[in-house]
Formats: sequence, C-alpha cells, structure tokens
Amino acid sequence: MLALRLTRVAHPAVHLRRLLVATAAAGTGFLLLSALGYAMAHPTHSTAALLRLSWCAIPLAATVYLAIAVARTDPGTKPRPGLSALGLGPARLMAIAALNTALACTLGSLLALLVFLHLRGDLTGMPFDGAAKDFLAANRSLPVPAALTLLAVLPVLASTAVAVTLRPRDLPSPTGRARVYGRFGAYDTKTNRETFGTYGRFGARLFSRAEAAPSARPSGEDTPQAPESEAPLPTPADAPELIRVTKSPTGLPWGIAVLAAGLAVESYADTTEATPRTTLPGGLAVGPVGVLAGWSLTALGLVLAAPGLTHLCGRLLQTARPGALRLLAGRILMAEATRIGRPLGVVCAVASAAFASVTLYDDGDTLAFGPLTTLGGVVVAGCTLATLLTAAVEARQARADTTEALLRLGAPATMLRSAAALRTAAVLALFVPLTLLVADLAALPLAR
Repeated sequence: MLALRLTRVAHPAVHLRRLLVATAAAGTGFLLLSALGYAMAHPTHSTAALLRLSWCAIPLAATVYLAIAVARTDPGTKPRPGLSALGLGPARLMAIAALNTALACTLGSLLALLVFLHLRGDLTGMPFDGAAKDFLAANRSLPVPAALTLLAVLPVLASTAVAVTLRPRDLPSPTGRARVYGRFGAYDTKTNRETFGTYGRFGARLFSRAEAAPSARPSGEDTPQAPESEAPLPTPADAPELIRVTKSPTGLPWGIAVLAAGLAVESYADTTEATPRTTLPGGLAVGPVGVLAGWSLTALGLVLAAPGLTHLCGRLLQTARPGALRLLAGRILMAEATRIGRPLGVVCAVASAAFASVTLYDDGDTLAFGPLTTLGGVVVAGCTLATLLTAAVEARQARADTTEALLRLGAPATMLRSAAALRTAAVLALFVPLTLLVADLAALPLAR
C-alpha cells in the first residue's frame, strides 16, 4: 500500500521513467513470446528455437539495466530524516524500490501478452490479414504455463537486481578490522575505545571552549557573531572544496586491452561463404561465431574504458591555464566519470554494433531486417539511451548541494549552463569519433 501511495504522488518525471521501464518490458516480453511461438510452429527446429530465445538475453539485459538506473533516481526510495523512526529504514526503502520495479515490469509483460494474443487472433479476428501467423503459431493452442513463465523472468530479474544494487551497506573499515562503535553507539572505524566517564564529561569541553574564547580576544574589542538563525555562508576560499575530485578510474588499461583483443578476434575470424552461419530472430543469417565473439569483446572493452576516457576529458578541459568555466566543467566531469562513463560506454558499444550490423545485413540495395530484429534493436537502443539520460539525472541530483553552494557564492546560472554545455561537447568530441572508428574496424572483416 505504501508503494502504491508513493507511486501515485510521484513527480511526472518519475512516472515517465517508470513508463519507459514498462515499455521496454513490453518489448522484451513480446520477443520472448515470439521465440515461444517459433518453437511451437517449428517443433523439429529445436536448435534454431533455442538460439532465438538466447538472443532475447540482449534486450533482457538492457531492460534490467534501465530498471536499475530508474530505481537509483527514484526520490521515493531516498533515505530522509525521521523515516527510520516510522519503520522506513534502508531495508524497507530497498524493498519498496524492488516492488515498484516489479510492478512496472509486470505491467509491461501483461501488455506484451495482450498484443501477442491479439496478433494470434485469440482475442478478436486475425489482424493484418494473418501476416503474423507464421512466427506466432496462430494455428496452435498457446501453452499458458510456458508463456507465464517466460513473462515472469523479467520482473523477477529486474526486482532482484534492484534489491541487490540498493541493499543497505555498512560503513567499510579501511583497516579491514571489525566494525567498532563510537560515542552513543554510532558506527566508527577507529580502534581506540572511549574510557569510562566519557559520557559524564559530555559538554565539559563546550564550557571550557566557551570560557577560553573571550580570553583569546583583545580587551575592549567585541567580535560580531553571526545570528543563530542564519547558517554561515561559504567563503570563496572554500569554493575548490565544493566539488569532490576523485581518483582516476582504473579500468582504462583493461578496457583498451579487451577492445584490442576484440578487434583482433574479428580480424582473424573466417568470414568465407563456407563458414556455417547462424539464424537470428526474423530469419536473418549472421556471420561466424568468431565475429560475434569479437563484437562481444569490443563492447566489453568500450564499457570498461569509458569511465577512464570520461575522466580524461575532464582533465583535458583543465589544461593550458583554464578559466573558471573550464575548471568547473572539468572538475565536475572528473567527479562524475564513473557514473556517466559506464552508460556512455554501453551507448557507444550499441552504436558501433548497429553500424556493423547494417554492414553485415546489407544485401545489395536492400536490408534484410525482419520485424522482430527491428523490435529488438529498438528496445536495446532505447534502453541504452534512456539509461544514459537517467544517469545524467542521477548525477544532477548528486551535485545539487554543490550547485546550491555555487549559487550562494554568486556564480551566475548562465555559467552553470555553459559548463554543462561544455562538458557535453567535450564528451561528444571524444566518443563520437571513437565509436565511428571502432564500428569501422569491426565491419572490416565483413567486407572481405
């Protein structure tokens, strides 16, 4: 009931992100049901049916990735002061986030089932003059337990992934020793324990500090004090400390190595006509297994190297005597390298694979894309782009305090918008040529 109330009173942007998850779940569920329909229509082609079902793992993973990103930005699952006293601790908020994800995915799966039954002609007459009856097995009865089992896979995986991602974590100990309790039962990482009588002496230091403060001032001078109702404003000297600059991500060398290995595997893959080819959903013939393995390694290399490349973009923005604008844009880009870099690497991997797929499926002047292949590509591309935009929203929420502090310091709003535009331009200037280069290299073996 609480999850439903939080869903009802949420912001329209939150509803839009949940609707994107439901739409992606509907597309993925329809692909799973289509694989079931092909297996029903061709009972002797068990290998091809299993291969079609295995190809559904790509849109399934993209949908789960989007669901995790949406759950991380959901304001209803953020810890707030006083919620623990009402029984809404981190564990309960994690359960609410998993339940919201399960509801969105279940809604999309039910929509996919309705569309699937409509195209089969089970609800009304056969639409589109029976054009979809060949791959949906319209002349056979639908096994309801098998269909419901396939549709339950996505809600279970997505809710489980959200629960694991948002699970409560204790403060880690840098020394690797057991957690120690500090004053009044608070978590602490220091090993020295408080002696007996510490709680009785609580407040003594405050009085001694207050008594020592007047003696430190010259006689006859009164130091003005800030009103108690007003919080002290940050000074310009504190401005560099407002933006946390983190260490460089360590995955750049590994990403470059995996990317080079993937391109090497594609280059040495046998692409002759004698090589056995595999059938994709939609009746398409795919290249040899070596090319597919090379694509997988290339995509993994881009995902691993993207955070380091994003951090490098922020560092390059601050070279050659940067001004306030370039310094601010570079520091924020370096701090958000991991949060933005991973979804950006996934987008680059999908874009390069799409370019290479167009080269692979190009048969003269026509493209041999089928309806199910097009649907799978739209689901994967849409999920990756939506995940990137959701990660940008999460980054904006994370630096809300920094933005507020900069505005209190007198930074104009136009400067913050210019810094955001500069970060976007720097990222595009690096990743767009990189994506085109990787896609061109990945498509080279297919042109032989």
